[in-house]
Amino acid sequence: MSRFANLEFNDESKGRSQQTPVNTDADRHSAEAQTAFERADFEQALRSYSRVLEHNPQHVPAWTGQVRALIELGEFQEARLWADKALERFPSDPELLAAKGVALSRCGDLDGALTFSDASIAERGDTPYVWLARGDVLLARGEKRADYCFDKALGLAAADWFIAWLAARIRVFYKQFTLALKFAQQALELKPDNEVLWLCAGRCQKELGLIGPARNSFQQALQLHPRWHEAERAMSSLAETTMVQRLGGWWKRRTGG
Repeated sequence: MSRFANLEFNDESKGRSQQTPVNTDADRHSAEAQTAFERADFEQALRSYSRVLEHNPQHVPAWTGQVRALIELGEFQEARLWADKALERFPSDPELLAAKGVALSRCGDLDGALTFSDASIAERGDTPYVWLARGDVLLARGEKRADYCFDKALGLAAADWFIAWLAARIRVFYKQFTLALKFAQQALELKPDNEVLWLCAGRCQKELGLIGPARNSFQQALQLHPRWHEAERAMSSLAETTMVQRLGGWWKRRTGG
């Protein structure tokens, strides 16, 4: 069954939400969704955003959050469908347009992605996410202008570790691990007690062959969050990589290669 089908809700609640613009349940679930997103628990974020919309279908950030969570989960077609549904209600929202652009770029529709990214800028979408999304789209197109977009996003949120982490995740998606590590380290300077950031940095270091620093990063993550499965798996994977490297070195010495 499509994940998108599980996100549906009864449209009859639209009228009720307009009569009750302030909804404490929606606010609570929205806060839960943001917390889950920051923990990289995108499945939980998706569920929480869905609950927000059950209480208040006019909650635009929850619509955008659904699209962004689906993108992070690699559900790009579902993200595109959800963006379409959201844009039927809010056709001029900059962050929804930006998220639709990312969904399209991840689906391979690079021209369509640029069109929606342009539209998000045209709607005066001068927010960190709009610029991160534009950088994402431009990276998919192989354009150097992407660097300016990331600089713009971080400039708008200079003290926000979350934006730097999102920038790192985008760079990781495009296998630009050196730049991803730079952003992860910037995020850690702002929030060194965040295990998610240490895990992100460690994964970048591993991809760059920086085994010692990667091990240290994973250990830091585990100190902050003991028995965290994601960090434990990362450590196990690193140990396997180290063993393969040692065996490779031993074989080269044995064969004279």
